[in-house]
Amino acid sequence: MNWITKLKKIGENIKKNVLKKFPSKSEIENSDWTSCCSGPILKKDLEKNLWVCNLCGKHHRISCTQRFDIFFGKNNYELINTPLPSNEDPLEWIDTKSYKERLEIAKKKTGQKSAVMISTGKINNVKVTVGAINFDFIGGSIGSAEGEAIIYGIQHAIDNKTSFIMFASGGGQRMFQSPIALSNMTRTTLAVNELKKNNLPYIVCLVDPCAGGITASFAMLGDIHLAEPGALAAFAGRRVVQATVKEELPEDFQTAEYLEKHGFVDKIVQRKDLNSEIGSLLSILLKENSEINLENSNETPELSIKTREAS
Repeated sequence: MNWITKLKKIGENIKKNVLKKFPSKSEIENSDWTSCCSGPILKKDLEKNLWVCNLCGKHHRISCTQRFDIFFGKNNYELINTPLPSNEDPLEWIDTKSYKERLEIAKKKTGQKSAVMISTGKINNVKVTVGAINFDFIGGSIGSAEGEAIIYGIQHAIDNKTSFIMFASGGGQRMFQSPIALSNMTRTTLAVNELKKNNLPYIVCLVDPCAGGITASFAMLGDIHLAEPGALAAFAGRRVVQATVKEELPEDFQTAEYLEKHGFVDKIVQRKDLNSEIGSLLSILLKENSEINLENSNETPELSIKTREAS
């Protein structure tokens, strides 16, 4: 046995006896456990506390439907069916795998057709249109379908004279669509401008993580900016900024707390309080806007969650 054969055998033993003990990515995702400050924690325990750690207060990432369930209450909202582009992969992108394959995996994993979902419901008896982004769908990146969903959500708000609330998160524009994804920075910005021309409130809640072209477009154009505790919100990454300015950055740089301290965020709000906080803000804002219909009923009827076409 020569030295090459010996090395190969050692490598095989490492794979067999060491690496096999580590769970795969899919095993971790499908596990009943997740990790946090003190080690493994049961997902069902996190869910009971709105996916917030009882010990350290970390706000874990949640899906769009989980966001709507927490914000409106289960079965108290309606999903808006937003359109998909006729060709989701015009560039026919391929790297280690094709973009079409990545899309199919993301759709199957999340049960969504794009990273963005739009819903409508009531907060404090005021009708609102709400958008959310699922980070599990290709990092919450914005492509043509996501840009279209945001625009349709804003158009629905304009047509129905409702406020638009955006829970913004994600890694930026989707590289698999290159200039097509980048064009949605402009398109979503123009849509927000139309919302403001109609004197409709636009409230943004920054959710961990929120970066790149998302913060450079619709996520930082709100009339009011809220953020969940500890949320990362940035354009370029910390290392890129540090290499550019050639100096040490504060430990809390680009966190929600740092942004609030420097005037980029109006208030940090716990997940459990977002419903009441936004409801209070809307009650104040809409007193100045007689065009928006405020309903004074004492109860919000429970709706079955259903999907309809966007107007």
